[in-house]
Amino acid sequence: MDGLTRQLDWPDNAFFHARLPGGRDVVLLLGVEPNLRWRTFTDLVVRLSGELGVELVVTLGALLADVPHSRAAPVTGSATDAALIERLGLQASRYEGPTGVVGVLHDACRRAGLPSLSLWAAVPHYVSLAPSPVAALALCRRVADLLDLPVDVQELEEAAERYREQVSEAVASDADTAAYVEELERRADELGPVDLPSGDALAAELTRFLRERERQGDDGPDVAREQ
Repeated sequence: MDGLTRQLDWPDNAFFHARLPGGRDVVLLLGVEPNLRWRTFTDLVVRLSGELGVELVVTLGALLADVPHSRAAPVTGSATDAALIERLGLQASRYEGPTGVVGVLHDACRRAGLPSLSLWAAVPHYVSLAPSPVAALALCRRVADLLDLPVDVQELEEAAERYREQVSEAVASDADTAAYVEELERRADELGPVDLPSGDALAAELTRFLRERERQGDDGPDVAREQ
C-alpha cells in the first residue's frame, strides 16, 4: 500500500539444543517442510546429526482422521530399525507409494545407519484448520514414555481443555455435525485404544479420500469453516 515495498519474511529451519536432567541432550529441529531439494535437506540433517553424535532421530507429525476432538488423540509410531521396533513396541512401515519429506528423511537415516522413528497423532478432519493442542499433548506424552524423558505438559493440558470446549461449542451449533461427532465418540468408546496403521499409509488413504470427495463435490462437515 502507498507505494511501499513490503519486507520479505523468509521461512527458515532452526536447531535448538537443551540439556535434560540426567545429562541427556536433545536437539530440536523446528521449521517448515522444504518445497525443493529434499535430498540436500535430508543429507544436511543426517550429516549434522552425525557430527553432534545423535543416537536417535524422532519426527513428530499429525494427520487427519475420523476421530473425535473430545477424546485423546491416537498416536501411531513406526521405525526402520528392527531392534528399535522391538524395544519400543512400534511397527515396521510396509507402505509403498508416494511419500513426503518425512519419509525421505527416515530413508536417509536408514542408509546412514542412524536409528529413527516417526510418531503421528490423529486429529479430527472436521476441524482441520485449527492447531490441535490435543495432538501436541499426545505426541509429547508418547515421546516422554518412549524415551523416558521428563516433559512438563501442564500448559498443553490447559490448552487442550480450552480447545475441546471451543470445538464442542462450535459443533453444537450444527445438528448434522453434532450427530456425526457423537457417532465418532461412540465408536471411540467401544473400540478403546487401537493400533493405527503407519503414518504414511494413513496419509495415502487420506489423499485417496480427498480425491474421491473432490470428484463427488462433497465437502462434508468442517467446523473450522464455521468458526
